[in-house]
Amino acid sequence: MLLVSTMRNELVRLPYFLEYYRDLGVRHFLIVDNDSSDGTREYLQDQPDISLWTTKDSYRAARFGVDWTNWLLRRYAHGHWALVVDPDEFFVFPFCDTRPIQALTDWLDSSSVRSFGAMLLDMYPKGPLKTHPYTAGQNPLEIAPWFDAGNYTIQRNPDFWNLWIQGGPRARVFFADKPKQAPALNKVPLVKWDRRYAYVSSTHMLLPRGLNIVYDKSGGEKASGILMHMKFLNTFAAKAEEELSRGQHSAKSKEYIAYADRLRHNPDIWCEFSEKYINWRQLEVLGLMSKGNWA
Repeated sequence: MLLVSTMRNELVRLPYFLEYYRDLGVRHFLIVDNDSSDGTREYLQDQPDISLWTTKDSYRAARFGVDWTNWLLRRYAHGHWALVVDPDEFFVFPFCDTRPIQALTDWLDSSSVRSFGAMLLDMYPKGPLKTHPYTAGQNPLEIAPWFDAGNYTIQRNPDFWNLWIQGGPRARVFFADKPKQAPALNKVPLVKWDRRYAYVSSTHMLLPRGLNIVYDKSGGEKASGILMHMKFLNTFAAKAEEELSRGQHSAKSKEYIAYADRLRHNPDIWCEFSEKYINWRQLEVLGLMSKGNWA
């Protein structure tokens, strides 16, 4: 099992990120460091299970890192299961509390399934972000265990056949006046890679298009997971300002403009309808993920 990630200035997140995925069963990490200045590169260089590439090139010119990811996958992941995640994303799958990720990929292999979908679930604390300081090595769930159980819209993309999911706290808090511009929450992070494949837009969709059909077209349930998105820590306000000033994100950084503007007011993302995370079974009961016919 390979994990591929692109990052910049994520030193505070790395100790727990690596621990989490090693415990999950990741054997090797392929990481691109995009000109970090906080010690991220030096930290990664000292890890025996990480192959590291560094670049000062433009993140935007690399199609927001997709070109770097596709190159690594094509060169090193052919014939292997590969998990592509950001350093603030934590993969949750059915039975992950008792089974390693190899159990999932073995079952997918036996079922002739090549790709596995996961919805991005934004997690957040109760109270303003600045009142919950995060320290390196800490499980972010300790301070950000809350999520929106509803408030999601789903539509099918006719061009690439993937589902397009929006909503959650980013639509509710940061894009309240224009929810259709809220970030997409649909991802296909786990793929049995072939050098003919390619991600098109982050991990939201791939080519060939059949890899995006990670749902049951007949209306039933297909096994799926969750990517717990730990963006909303106390470190995020400074990160948003930095990324806004760099101007390296898509759509003229409109997402980071919205973040930075709202975060200057130190908002409380929690609301009376927020749910506190218990385990993956809770997420399945809420309809956010499914074990499908995997028993």
